[in-house]
Amino acid sequence: MRMRFLAPVVLCAVVLASCGGGSNESKTEKKEETVSETPVDNSMVTPGAAEAAASKGAALIEQKDCKTCHKVDAKLVGPGYKEVAQKYEATEANIETLAGKVISGGSGNWGEVAMTPHPDVSKDDAKEMVKYILSLK
Repeated sequence: MRMRFLAPVVLCAVVLASCGGGSNESKTEKKEETVSETPVDNSMVTPGAAEAAASKGAALIEQKDCKTCHKVDAKLVGPGYKEVAQKYEATEANIETLAGKVISGGSGNWGEVAMTPHPDVSKDDAKEMVKYILSLK
């Protein structure tokens, strides 16, 4: 008889304890704190533009065979992406030149080993990939 009475009481206690029952005061206070910060004028900036360009370039690199020869932080067969970003500024001229090297390949800038040409990569895609690499400084 005790077991029949004790089991529902324990079950109810467990259910009530798992619900938490805490108040939302701390969540409300946090929201108010962030609202009180000084607003920043981003009217001239497209929201997420830099992140979108970088993520598109990163996605294109993931689709191709780039990681066979390159890593982000270290030299593999070719230079690491961060090493390339340190050598070249993110100017339109450099982006154009490096995009051309991605497509046509080449050698001599980073040692004896030649970079394989990638003629299947469009000029626009190559530019997005280079923009991503140059953003890794």
